[in-house]
Amino acid sequence: MRTIETVQELNDWVEEMKKSGQTIGLVPTMGFLHEGHLSLVKKAKQENDKVVMSIFVNPAQFGPNEDFDRYPRNLERDQQLAEEAGTDIIFAPSVEEMYPRESQIAFTVGAQADVLCGATRPGHFNGVLKVVTKLFHLSQADLAYFGQKDAQQLAIIESLVEDYNFPLEIRRGETVREADGLAKSSRNVYLSDTERQEAPYLNKALQLGKQAVLAGKEPITLMVDYINEHTSGKIDYVEMLDYPSLTTDIKNEAILALAVQFEKARLIDNVIINLKGELTNA
Repeated sequence: MRTIETVQELNDWVEEMKKSGQTIGLVPTMGFLHEGHLSLVKKAKQENDKVVMSIFVNPAQFGPNEDFDRYPRNLERDQQLAEEAGTDIIFAPSVEEMYPRESQIAFTVGAQADVLCGATRPGHFNGVLKVVTKLFHLSQADLAYFGQKDAQQLAIIESLVEDYNFPLEIRRGETVREADGLAKSSRNVYLSDTERQEAPYLNKALQLGKQAVLAGKEPITLMVDYINEHTSGKIDYVEMLDYPSLTTDIKNEAILALAVQFEKARLIDNVIINLKGELTNA
């Protein structure tokens, strides 16, 4: 495995791969890898000749009061885990390398960004599209891999690719969980011991909500009460929407999604259910 830090190095490598007819899978990350990231690498390895993982904590998607400066970073650990999972290239640029000048063109996400996390993080998904667009172009990937834990992000990126005819396909990876059901996240390290014991109740709340949907009942009040009873976290949102449109007009699939703010960690999770009540991600 090789680690590349400059755009020029990546361009040279991509050109070599394309000349030899190699397919490329891209796994974008902000590092501090966990099993969720690594499951995407393994899926990419099965479907492509080469796998590029980006490790870049993207300042464009952090608000002024968010955790950009203290976001966990450990490149040496990430390199070891990425190599073991089958990564061929790590692209780990500096902020200056990725954004050498002030951008003159900006993305503005539509209604999909007005709900869930986007409702309280203005500009966040604009920054996500900024970085993934650059990564798509630089890697010239055939397939790009994103986890369903970040379901709103996934839906918005799929819209970007469809609306602007990007010459690649998006692959979804299922949410990877701890043994007690907590969704894997780089931010889980921020949880106190007590909060870590409480955090699995978020997934349990989703499962209760799912059962309510299957029974034809309204799930939101049940989930809110359950979270308040079993955790010390402050609820940001608990919502049910159509997926992937993220509107209130539920057609083929519904997403039950939540976000809860603990003292130093904001955790998100979701389940997606089709109209027949079958779980499509865990």
